Amino acid sequence: MANKKKKTPVKRKSTKKQKTSFFGFMFKWLFLIGFWCSLAVIVLCAYYATELPDITENAAFERKSSIIVKAANDTIIGRYGDLIGDQVTIDTVPKDLVNAVLAIEDRRFYYHPGIDPLGFARAMFVNVREQRFAQGGSTITQQLAKNLFLSRERTIKRKIQEAMLAFWLEFELSKDEILEAYLNRVYLGGGTYGVDAASKLYFNKPVSQVNLEEAATLAGLLKAPSTYSPHANPVRSRERAAVVINAMLDAGYIEESDKLQINASIPKPPRKPSGNAQRYYSDWIVDQTNQLLGPTGDDLIIETTMDVDIQNTAEETLKSTLLKNGAAKNITQGAVVTMRPNGAVLALVGGRDYGLSQFNRATQAARQPGSSFKPFTYLAALENGWHPDDLIMDEPITRGRYRPKNFGHKYYGEVTIEEALTLSLNTVAYQLIKNVGPAAVIDVARRLGIKSKLNEDLSLALGTNQISPLELTGAYASIANGGVMVAPYGITKITSAKDGTVYYERKAEPKGKRAVKPRAISMLIAMMQNAIQNGTGRGANFGSPKAAGKTGTSQDSRDAWFMGFTDRLVTGVWLGNDDNASMKGVTGGSYPAQIWRSVMAKHNGQYAPFRYDIPFFERFENLISQWSTFGFGRNRGRQANDNNERINWNNSNTSRDNNRNRDDNGQLYQESERAQELEEDLPERGRYND
Repeated sequence: MANKKKKTPVKRKSTKKQKTSFFGFMFKWLFLIGFWCSLAVIVLCAYYATELPDITENAAFERKSSIIVKAANDTIIGRYGDLIGDQVTIDTVPKDLVNAVLAIEDRRFYYHPGIDPLGFARAMFVNVREQRFAQGGSTITQQLAKNLFLSRERTIKRKIQEAMLAFWLEFELSKDEILEAYLNRVYLGGGTYGVDAASKLYFNKPVSQVNLEEAATLAGLLKAPSTYSPHANPVRSRERAAVVINAMLDAGYIEESDKLQINASIPKPPRKPSGNAQRYYSDWIVDQTNQLLGPTGDDLIIETTMDVDIQNTAEETLKSTLLKNGAAKNITQGAVVTMRPNGAVLALVGGRDYGLSQFNRATQAARQPGSSFKPFTYLAALENGWHPDDLIMDEPITRGRYRPKNFGHKYYGEVTIEEALTLSLNTVAYQLIKNVGPAAVIDVARRLGIKSKLNEDLSLALGTNQISPLELTGAYASIANGGVMVAPYGITKITSAKDGTVYYERKAEPKGKRAVKPRAISMLIAMMQNAIQNGTGRGANFGSPKAAGKTGTSQDSRDAWFMGFTDRLVTGVWLGNDDNASMKGVTGGSYPAQIWRSVMAKHNGQYAPFRYDIPFFERFENLISQWSTFGFGRNRGRQANDNNERINWNNSNTSRDNNRNRDDNGQLYQESERAQELEEDLPERGRYND
């Protein structure tokens, strides 16, 4: 029997060897992938690093020059540009502020080499959990590198360069030096850079004097300066400060007892001037600064003539008037300007809310002044031989293409020039400009400071050209001071914030030089005083015999003005709409007069009468003119003529006065209604009489 061949058993690979081969394979490929990825990162970093030498050589701290605008009482009313505080050292910064910054921004600052992998991982975990960008992973060193060398673009390139620069800063500087540089350069809102500038802005004290709560408030600004500003949003600022306090407690920087000692109320930084209308004034000032000096590259402090109390009164009165009556009367905007008779602007409100509209209606809006322009027409007539007691016929104009009508279509027959201005009679103003010529009226307006374009036509007498409230108020100041032309101004001094170098200082008041005849200006002022005491301006009467003024209303009540003065203050008020829409029955003798009265009654007594130092020969001429005007040349109580067509202001019971004060049903008008009844009806611009 043949021997059977034995089968050789097949050897099988062990399971253990198979597993080892698999892990080896994976390790090899992972190693290769990691190697090539690392090499790619190294190459990428090397490529980005080629720009770093240029970056580090240009580590200049660029910023805009700052401008601080101050009121006459040294109150800060405006800040522009970037504000830098004093350089502080880590030894002079309160420990609470250092700990607050570390607790909320970078707790491991003193332990990491510039970047913090643990902090980055923690931030990413929180972001994924919250499904939003809730935390950032940048260290203080990285933030400093970004502030010093890099732009704010969010790219991979910038993040890589930021990390590389963080390592470089850690190598070049100590931890305290890095933290010190960061605290001196970080942006904290309101145009401030550095903790010292922020402390002075928000708490009016150097950073060395801040307490724990203030330190937490400053540290809370690092996340979003505009959102957590104590000025702009004190409630959110307090909430953010509480987060910082809890972080300090969690990090072991403070005890529970320290937290309990903190005042639970909302922090109250030193009060800024009320409202935001001061920005209208300070914007006007900054615009003038650029014209006076041009770019200086220096930080500037500008001292102005603003009276904060008058500014606040003007703002609050305008706002309350619009809030109470704006909707019913379709009034959406207004402007108020108050100045001294020498042109020093004490208050300037360019709208109801600067936050909603930065357009400055006091300086930039060109509006029709209506009958508030009539004083220039009457002054031209007085200079050309007319007298307040001269008679003129008030009757409908029936000839020519241009036929202005009186407001309410009321006509009084034969009246004096003074009575015509008091009642704001359009037909008389028309006859006067026709007599003296539009060129004479334009000449008077130019001599008193009006620079806007004035059309040489008969409608000029009724204020159909466009003028800004500031310009018109300045011209009224020239009337108030006796005819010396003044230009409105607000800047008294401009100095360097760094070393006190004086760039500009307004000179002392020069001797006044009259721009109009003294006798004519004296007569005009007396006529305008009568307009407040007996005429369309009665709503502005606050009891001062020196108060003089004129109402103004453009056609269809698109503009309503009251312009007036005493020998102490000059104020102009305008109400209207930006889209030139008509208001509902609003005249210059109503709400504008009431606003004017509120401002003047409250503040007129705070200032002494203003008088220019007039040369002797002009003072002598002025005395002669006043004697001739008030001695024998005027008789304000003169009786009516034989036909009883004259108005006698001293006898309120005459039939003419009764007719003027009563409506068709015989009912006496209330003060504001009477002013409205007597107000003017302005024709369309550009209609010329043959």
